[in-house]
Amino acid sequence: MRNAALVLGIIAGLIGLLVGLFGFGWTELTRVHPEAARFLDFENEGLVRAASILAPVLAIAGGAMARALALWGGVLLLFSAALLYAGFGFNVATLFPITMAALAGVLAIAAGKPDEEKAHF
Repeated sequence: MRNAALVLGIIAGLIGLLVGLFGFGWTELTRVHPEAARFLDFENEGLVRAASILAPVLAIAGGAMARALALWGGVLLLFSAALLYAGFGFNVATLFPITMAALAGVLAIAAGKPDEEKAHF
C-alpha cells in the first residue's frame, strides 16, 4: 500500500502541477488584462494562487514520504486533495489529481509495516 501511495501521490502532484500552472497563469492574465476575466473569473484569486503552488508540492512531497513516513505522507496527500478542491472545485480538470491524492492519502494512512507491532500510533 505504501508503494501505491507513492506512485499515486507523485502522479497526482504532476497532474496537479498542470492544473496549477493553468490556474496561476490565468489569474495573472486576468490581473494584467481584466477583459479576459469575462471568459473565466475565479472568486478568490489568492486561494487559487496558493492552491496552484502548494497543492502539487504537497502531493509530490506526500507521495515521496509515503514509504518511510506513511502517516505524515498521508496527511500531506489528504491536505493536498483538500487544497485542490478548495482552490479549483471538482471538475474535469481536477477529477484525477484530487481523487488520486485522496486515495493515496488513505492508502498511506492505512498502511502499516507488517514487522511492527503498531502501525502509526
